Amino acid sequence: MIVRIMGEGQVKLDDAHFIELNKLDDELLAEMESGDEAGFRRTLGALLDSVRRLGTPLPDDALEPSELILPAPDASLEEVREMLSDDGLIPG
Repeated sequence: MIVRIMGEGQVKLDDAHFIELNKLDDELLAEMESGDEAGFRRTLGALLDSVRRLGTPLPDDALEPSELILPAPDASLEEVREMLSDDGLIPG
């Protein structure tokens, strides 16, 4: 799957990694619902770090359609809330 981190670029991520990423996504959703800004910041950073660590960066000139778009590391809680679906940032 091709994942875009807003403001950074795209990475190719194997579907097997989504179990780990979904756990972080669930934590992020819970922190957003409770208004836990510090927890939100920490978990968003961990989620993005995991995508960077587990994924393979695509070249800057690659124009692949992104199947998943994640917020920038400095996105506000409100900006991320607008990006959410019922499943969180990551479907499934």
